[in-house]
Amino acid sequence: MKDIHEVLRQKQAKYAQLGKQIEMLQQAAEKLREVAPLLAENDDEDSAVLAEVDESSNQSDAMAAKAAGASSSASAASKTRPSAPRWP
Repeated sequence: MKDIHEVLRQKQAKYAQLGKQIEMLQQAAEKLREVAPLLAENDDEDSAVLAEVDESSNQSDAMAAKAAGASSSASAASKTRPSAPRWP
């Protein structure tokens, strides 16, 4: 059979540890409440930057497609007439 005083000390130690953990979590929650609006503002800015990057990417994709089309028509033209070998 366990000593009731030892069990009580163990329970109190666990209770104190849980109290410390709760206090630390509350402090972390307070800090997050302070930082959350800043992160939300940052997300809006990031979204705007990403939209600009996507837009420029789409433009460069269109330009690449045009260039690919031009090179494929050039390669088709080169197949019809012989060309000199290219040296490195």
